[in-house]
Amino acid sequence: MKVRSAMPWPLRCAGVAIVLGFCGAIGLWAFELGKDIAGVDREAKEELVRLRDEVVGLRRERDRVQSILNTSGSAMLVERSTQEKLAAQVRTLEAQNRTLREDLGFFEKLMPASGTEGVAIRGLQAEVLSGTQLKWQVLVIQPVKNAPEFRGKLELSLSGTLDGKPWLMALPSGPQPLHFRQYRRLEGMVDLPPQAVVKNVSARVVEGSVSRAVQNVSL
Repeated sequence: MKVRSAMPWPLRCAGVAIVLGFCGAIGLWAFELGKDIAGVDREAKEELVRLRDEVVGLRRERDRVQSILNTSGSAMLVERSTQEKLAAQVRTLEAQNRTLREDLGFFEKLMPASGTEGVAIRGLQAEVLSGTQLKWQVLVIQPVKNAPEFRGKLELSLSGTLDGKPWLMALPSGPQPLHFRQYRRLEGMVDLPPQAVVKNVSARVVEGSVSRAVQNVSL
């Protein structure tokens, strides 16, 4: 017993042809879509390569600029350090120059004046600091060779006005002992009373009860 299909063969062939055609169309569409996707991917890769090259170039430029900045910064630091060293040297030389001038003046004062014998006062100096203290300095010499030892004392007195009235003041610590052969330098600070105005400072070298030298300085 045979079972026959109710669909005639020409119709079946037509159906098969339609299915094959549809499959072919789908295959063609898939092929074109694959090509498009492949093209997009290739363009993306090319763009990525280009961007990477630009990044590398930018990094190189950044490194070059950074190197220039570092070099400039180092040069500025070196120049600043050099300037500071030169300024320190200038200050040192100025201080040495002042010291040399002071030493020169000191030794010039030690040179004996013609006809001078015995003890002499050279370089009495006084300066009022901030209105409340007075700084003083005295150089006492014997301007002769092989001078004998001198034993005496130095008396220092200040004069001026206090509250508008005449005023006189001696060193609070009293006369300063004075022992030397060739020269002796003495100095000190004196606290001044409020409202005191110092106009004159007087130094006197005394041996026993005899005054050997006197010098005054006005302020």
